[in-house]
Amino acid sequence: MGLFQSLKEQFSFITGNYRILVISWMIMDLASEMPNPNFQYYVEEVLNGKGIALGIIGMAGFLGMAAVAFPGGYLADKYGRRWLITTMTFGMASSYLLFAFAPTWHFVLIGTIVNALCLIYQPALFAMVQDSLPPERRGMGSSIIQLIHSTFNTPGPLIAGYLLLHFGLEWSMRIIYMLVTALFLTAAVWRLRLKETVVSTEPIRFRYFISAYPKAIKESFGVWKVVPRSMLWLLFSQILIMFGMALMNVINALYARDVLQIPKEQWWLVFVPLLVTNIIASIPIGKAVDKFGRKTPLILGLLCFSTGTLIFLQGNLFMVMIAMILFGIGGLLFMTAMMALSTDLVAAESRGKVNGFTNFTGYIVMGVGMFLGNYFYVNFFPQLPFLITLALAVPTLLILLFFVHESPSKEAV
Repeated sequence: MGLFQSLKEQFSFITGNYRILVISWMIMDLASEMPNPNFQYYVEEVLNGKGIALGIIGMAGFLGMAAVAFPGGYLADKYGRRWLITTMTFGMASSYLLFAFAPTWHFVLIGTIVNALCLIYQPALFAMVQDSLPPERRGMGSSIIQLIHSTFNTPGPLIAGYLLLHFGLEWSMRIIYMLVTALFLTAAVWRLRLKETVVSTEPIRFRYFISAYPKAIKESFGVWKVVPRSMLWLLFSQILIMFGMALMNVINALYARDVLQIPKEQWWLVFVPLLVTNIIASIPIGKAVDKFGRKTPLILGLLCFSTGTLIFLQGNLFMVMIAMILFGIGGLLFMTAMMALSTDLVAAESRGKVNGFTNFTGYIVMGVGMFLGNYFYVNFFPQLPFLITLALAVPTLLILLFFVHESPSKEAV
């Protein structure tokens, strides 16, 4: 009974909107990891996406997300979170039908753009999470999100591998995307239970998406005049890491097949230790961030990323699995600490705009990174994206060491 009571107290903050979002993430994450292991092979071999098609798809997706990041943050703060979250989740679900029935890679491109535009709800989503978490549970709340992503993503590679072996590449992917559509629709229905967290909101109309854009951009830039300077440096470090990961992630499966000689029938295996590591490490890392601070986990996360990149560069199947474990630990350390520190530094009324600006810049650099990663892989030599990522770790480390400082308290200042 003592253990049960202790666990109940530890997780007592999982109520209301946060609990609804947690359950919806469980449903969506069960779906979202299934296409990833074989997506690059699907585009290249089945849909004839040769050359830099993967880079074009990746760049278009991130540029689409960048296009809606500013109005997303602005609308989240001014008109409320719930409408954006629920409506756009339905839109995302519908976009996956284009992936399922695509005759060429161009339909995947269109589906990616539609999916990206629906992510206008992301600033509202993050703002609603921040609205729902007490200050002393921000690290734990962030790590629980990471734990859910990891736990419910874990069956995805197993399902992808099973379907690949039994139905072949094309039909396994088409079946997967139909499953993704069904699960996202289920999550969209569940999110209709959300309650608005912005008290005084006006009814939103379609014309707001157009008329609000200039003001959204102005306010999203203007908010940096009132947030601490450490938040801006934290953004710079996050952008460098995101750019480096985009360079590699757009071609990692092709690199493993063509350079490391790992058969595509085995590639899905490397995702399993990554996701299992995230399950095991999420809660301890979240508790450590709450107890010991935010800055040290940021630095340790960067070091894990860099070490994993070095191992991946020259690895075999076993070494790539180790690299993926390090990527998982690095991602947990950096993202959990980054989310907690940004919440500490930014006042509640500005979080939507800060999230919108952060998403905008991050999406731009990731889109460019994906295009360049594919371009460098095809036109120069395949190791170049990994070497650039390693080089970017140096300025990132200097920023974290000398320019990013923690808030003196866990309340936003």
